[in-house]
Amino acid sequence: MTARDEFDPLAPQREAAFFYGLFLRGHDIETLRQDIDVPRTTMEKWMKAHDFEVCFRENLQRVYAYRKQVLAIFDGLVSNEHMHPRLQ
Repeated sequence: MTARDEFDPLAPQREAAFFYGLFLRGHDIETLRQDIDVPRTTMEKWMKAHDFEVCFRENLQRVYAYRKQVLAIFDGLVSNEHMHPRLQ
């Protein structure tokens, strides 16, 4: 996530589409989910770190929310793919 992404409402959709393209090319879905997601335990560890400034913690929370949004969009795309088999 870059500063530009904060102002681009389509950034999460584009990133999810990128991962969806990898899925369509045969990449393992669980590996892709791990690449997208930030586990809650990791986030909790970051938030407990005493050497992080308040501003940085706020940025981490935004990144966490963004990653969860991308993951939700990706999962929606994958679910839609399974409901509508492609014709070849």
